[in-house]
Amino acid sequence: MKLAAIYNEGYEKAVLIEQETVYLMSHVNEAAGKQWSEDLLLLLQKGELDEVRSWYQQEGRTRLQTLNGFALDAVSFAPLFRHPEKVFGVGMNYMEKALELSGKPPEEEPVIFMKPNSSLIGPGEAIQIPPQSPNVSGEAELAIVIGKTCENVEEADFWDVIAGFTASLDMTAKDIQNQNPRFLQRAKSFNTFCSFGPYLITSDEVTDLASIKVETVLNGSVCHENVIANMMYSPAFIVSFFSKIMTLQPGDMILTGTPGSAIIREGDAIECRITGFPRLTNPVKKRK
Repeated sequence: MKLAAIYNEGYEKAVLIEQETVYLMSHVNEAAGKQWSEDLLLLLQKGELDEVRSWYQQEGRTRLQTLNGFALDAVSFAPLFRHPEKVFGVGMNYMEKALELSGKPPEEEPVIFMKPNSSLIGPGEAIQIPPQSPNVSGEAELAIVIGKTCENVEEADFWDVIAGFTASLDMTAKDIQNQNPRFLQRAKSFNTFCSFGPYLITSDEVTDLASIKVETVLNGSVCHENVIANMMYSPAFIVSFFSKIMTLQPGDMILTGTPGSAIIREGDAIECRITGFPRLTNPVKKRK
């Protein structure tokens, strides 16, 4: 199942996507005779995802054909949501990236950081280069969306606690990071420095996670690419690792690391391409 959020009548509203048609959750509720949340984060937090997915798989596809949805190319996508409880990131999760940044293999545990909600943007929104750091990099990453409140999760239980996956772009102020590695958190925290979407693809639709390819694309050209199988810390390990530090909540997101970064400048377009996902693209401009 594919979920997203679109701009509609001045609001950001949850939608369900079936092939080339987009259906507002309000219309889905009419077809299903339900009152599921029309905000995607609330839908996750209220534990409604499994019920929506069950309806969709059993009868929803047929019912949706009776609705008047929007054409896919006629909508504007928003971020999946604006205010998750937590957004995490994992750095240097591919050997090539680790060597690029540190010149040595990674440690036994991953480098981690957090992204504030003020950094979140959606497809098509502009990434703003801050005056403090004109050298900013963009990094394509697969992001995990947590589906259930959980802690101390074992890797074998990974699929039981996630809602699904989305595409993401993580930005870094390189001038700041290069001053001192301890400044990583500040370098990651500027406004507009985390884009994600447009789809949340539920976990049941991802049948071969290891073979998924992630590409960092700048102005239409692929700069870096790699597959999930080559991660040093697998998605299951990452969720388990974070869950043993703190309780994870529905809607929490974890950016799993990039195959490589690209320096972005005003006028560029940075893109995340992931196998089986729609492209996530953001223009770049200088902050006034």
